[in-house]
Amino acid sequence: MKSILAIGALTAAVASAASADVTYTLTSATFTGWNFSEAAVGGSLDGTLTGASINVVLEASVNYTYADDLCIYIAGTPLALGGALQCGGYSNLNAGQRYWWPNGGSSTVGTTSIGTVNFTDGLNMTGSTNSVWIGNGYGWAATSGTWSGTVTLHGVNAVPAPGAIALLGLVGLAGRRRR
Repeated sequence: MKSILAIGALTAAVASAASADVTYTLTSATFTGWNFSEAAVGGSLDGTLTGASINVVLEASVNYTYADDLCIYIAGTPLALGGALQCGGYSNLNAGQRYWWPNGGSSTVGTTSIGTVNFTDGLNMTGSTNSVWIGNGYGWAATSGTWSGTVTLHGVNAVPAPGAIALLGLVGLAGRRRR
C-alpha cells in the first residue's frame, strides 16, 4: 500500500509540475538583429497561451538595441514573417497579434524590461505546428543585444517527452512488483 501511495504522490508531483507556466532562462544570451532561437518546437506545449512575462536586463547593446527588443515570436518552421504572435521588438514581423513590453525602452547597459502582457486572444498551442522563438526583434543592420533573465509563457504546459512518460510507467510497475 505504501508503494501505491508513493506512486500516487509522484504522479501528483509530475502532474502539478506540468501545469505550471513555462519559463525560459537567458544567461548572457546574445542575438543580432532578426536573430531568433527556437525555444519550443511545434507540438511541445499544451494549453492556451494567454500572456507572457519578462524579467530581463540588457547587458550589451550595439546600434541601439533596447531592452524591450527581446522578442517572443510564435510562428512555424522555418522561421518566416507573418507568424501568429509577436511580443516585444521594435520591428514589425507582421504577426497576427502584436504586443509591446510595458517598459525597457533604452539601449543603456543595465536597463531592465520587467512586466506582463495579457493577450487579447489566447493562442491554442495544443497540437499546434507553431514554435516559440525568442530573439532580437530589432531588425536594423548590424545590431545586437545581450540579455540575462527570464521569459515566462502563461497558460501553457510543456508536453512530457515520451521517455518521461515511459519512466513513470516503469516506476508504477516496479512499485507494484515489490508488493
